[in-house]
Amino acid sequence: MITGDLCETVQHNCNIADAKYAGNFTMCVYLMKMREYCRWDKGYSYTDSMSKEEVGEWVTHRESLWDVLAQESFEPILIDGQAYDPFDTDAINSSLQSHGMVYSGGMGVRCVPHFFLAKLDQQQSYDDCQVVISAEECARDLGSPPAMTLENKIFIRKEAIRRMLWEKLQEWQWHKIENAASRAFSFYDFKNDVDAALDQMTEVESQSIILHEQGEVKASKMLGEQWKQMLVNVTSTRLELMLRAVKDFYADSISTLPVLFEQNKVPSIHFYAANMNPVRKQLCPSFLNVYQQWCEDGNLLVLQDWLNSSAIHWANICEQVLIMHANHSSELAIEKYIEMHKL
Repeated sequence: MITGDLCETVQHNCNIADAKYAGNFTMCVYLMKMREYCRWDKGYSYTDSMSKEEVGEWVTHRESLWDVLAQESFEPILIDGQAYDPFDTDAINSSLQSHGMVYSGGMGVRCVPHFFLAKLDQQQSYDDCQVVISAEECARDLGSPPAMTLENKIFIRKEAIRRMLWEKLQEWQWHKIENAASRAFSFYDFKNDVDAALDQMTEVESQSIILHEQGEVKASKMLGEQWKQMLVNVTSTRLELMLRAVKDFYADSISTLPVLFEQNKVPSIHFYAANMNPVRKQLCPSFLNVYQQWCEDGNLLVLQDWLNSSAIHWANICEQVLIMHANHSSELAIEKYIEMHKL
């Protein structure tokens, strides 16, 4: 039987990671994430109101805890008397299988460590990928990415996806303008039943996220270890974000978008457009153009035609970047090359 001790250990490691890396977020994103972190920690639903005083007190306490933990090392994970390195995800999950739990410990953007422990919802197999879907979480960090891929194993965190959708909804409600996000949310009844709408949208977008992670696995195999090593060695945060965006586009062009377009998954196409962050918009303005045209005339052919050129474009960019890296081109030269070859 898994006890609260395991949850406490994983949460302790999450707190250490936050103590070291929570400052990477911009102030606006940080405040929003801390508010929702407080909601999760206190067990509130998304419809429960929280006073500024309550949230402020929680944030102060959490930041004080981080001050204490900032220099500590991650603790080993103890299961049934056996100690595991917190990044030995496969071994830990083998021990947790009979307990109906799932764990992940890995590195995200900028080599930031992420940990979580949750109830196991289900496991699926797609081609040569194993997809592990988690439900309620008992330990998480501030960043709480909705999905992570370690080798050929994809972790889908339904609770984190649900929270991400809630944060996107909150962000849109501050502005109340018609855009890709409002179009995506319009397919669900958020006005009358927030929880049910979040559940429905979580199920739909979980499938899109699985497609993206499958694309990541395929792209990683095609690009090889050299790409992974290049990301580890990059010192420029800007270049790292650009390289990750390029690979994301490549993964989506061979996995996510073909399915969304072929199956005419309208809500997910809108949500994909809503998730175009500034770096992605800068590198691929053509998608926003064809997306807008599709919104106006509903003709999927314009999206499909764009996709054909997109897959070739991003494959070529990845290949050229690897050649430049192998030839010891400077990071600035690689940045300029990517900027000059927008789609």
